[in-house]
Amino acid sequence: MRGAKTMVKQTVKQRIIETSLDLFQQKGYHGVSVDEIVETAGTSKGGFYHNFKSKDALLYEIHDVFISYVLKETKAAYERYDRPIEKISAMLYAFTSVFDLYQRHITVFYDESAYLRHDYKIIINEKRTEYRKLIERVIEEGKKSGHFRENISTTITTMAIIGLVNWTYKWYKQNGKLTMEQITVYFNDIILRGICTEQGYEEALAKNHLLQSSNE
Repeated sequence: MRGAKTMVKQTVKQRIIETSLDLFQQKGYHGVSVDEIVETAGTSKGGFYHNFKSKDALLYEIHDVFISYVLKETKAAYERYDRPIEKISAMLYAFTSVFDLYQRHITVFYDESAYLRHDYKIIINEKRTEYRKLIERVIEEGKKSGHFRENISTTITTMAIIGLVNWTYKWYKQNGKLTMEQITVYFNDIILRGICTEQGYEEALAKNHLLQSSNE
């Protein structure tokens, strides 16, 4: 009964998205028709096209939901703190939290993104670029303040951080032994130990951003 009530409360748009996520995961993007989506969602073609111009627009919406969330939360994390180590840590948690909130969206998008129309890819790439530049800005700030090593490449370091987290969708299990927050502690430790100066390391340790050992 609880699930039925949840379905009743959902808008037509939400039902279509939730249904398409299940179907795309089961059959792939090209294995699912608009007819099958509307039939399974319990709506009509009119209801579909009122909310989405096409199936391509639906695939774009699936991505936009989570990339917009990541961008908003990352900007908030950047503004919330003054020091580079606090910023990079908070931004990392903002990034990884999306895997709990929108895991199916992420899986479907990365598995099916090759089929996205070029004009939608341009919009998505703009948001990804905006996110990347936020990470680069923090790394540059940390290098200038003496918290991050001057000899590291800002570009390579940024892409390494993004790549480390992005690949999580392939192996993360919400019912696994570790929560996403616990996994992020490991990510934080790996990243900060790799980019921090001695000054930055001491601050990261004092702020509990590193895994503790018996010698620390």
